[in-house]
Amino acid sequence: MIKPFFTTSHGVLYNADCLEVLGQMKSGVVDTVFADPPFNIGKDYKNGYNDKVEHAEYLVWCRQWILECCRVLKLGGSFFLYATPELAVQFAPIMGEMLDFRHWIALSMKGTYPRGKKLYPAHYTLLYYTRGTPHVFNKLRLPIETCRHCGGEIRDYGGHRNKMNPEGVNLSDFWSDTSPNRHKKFKVRPGVNELKLVIPERAILISTGLGGIVFDPFGGGGSTYQAAEKHHRNWIGTELYDSEHIRNRIEENYPFSISKKPRFNVEELFVNENNQNEVLRRVKGKSVPFGVGTYIS
Repeated sequence: MIKPFFTTSHGVLYNADCLEVLGQMKSGVVDTVFADPPFNIGKDYKNGYNDKVEHAEYLVWCRQWILECCRVLKLGGSFFLYATPELAVQFAPIMGEMLDFRHWIALSMKGTYPRGKKLYPAHYTLLYYTRGTPHVFNKLRLPIETCRHCGGEIRDYGGHRNKMNPEGVNLSDFWSDTSPNRHKKFKVRPGVNELKLVIPERAILISTGLGGIVFDPFGGGGSTYQAAEKHHRNWIGTELYDSEHIRNRIEENYPFSISKKPRFNVEELFVNENNQNEVLRRVKGKSVPFGVGTYIS
């Protein structure tokens, strides 16, 4: 089995290709997958990664890791896939081959601009699919929205404010209180976009209970793993380029967790290396195109 890059009391990160790790995992072993893949738009990740190849190659690669992520989900498990709307409409049919559609979650995109003969782009997409009926679905609530200048409540809720739940409003499938990019002062990789913590955090809180297992195949800046640590979920991650940045982030925020032995049996999630599945054998046999509210803080 691949040696971890680092472990914590809740998780393990592999400095490896996600397909290599997925290919050694058993079917039906994780509760939630959260994926924020590269979008193949030529973004400079400042680590040597090539984010622009032929679109057909990109989709072949995406199909591989998406279906493998579907395979490792438990019955009732959840898969959240973050993407641009253009990519989301191409990813959704692949996810639908093995999973059931739950939501197209729209996340407001601030600070953008019109592009050519198109409407002003105002949202990113978080696809939410499950393997059958979700075995965990926690309803989250958000605080009543207030004006940042005067502190007064922005909406009157049709005159029924006094009848509302004191813990706040139900989270909907339109998230207007977030943005796709972590503020620069919190980034672990200067000059590189990183997903805000609240996005994977909500996905994890919706779909898991304490001790649930979360898998993120594209570690990036480590937002998913920090959210899992924060809420005492177990996690498995892969990252090819920025593992050291992720380690530093976890160590800074959870110094008592870093380098500890995970509280869950990681080995039980994997098959023997001599009994790898077809996808992993295929990956090793030829090259792939990529290097390849109440709860809310």
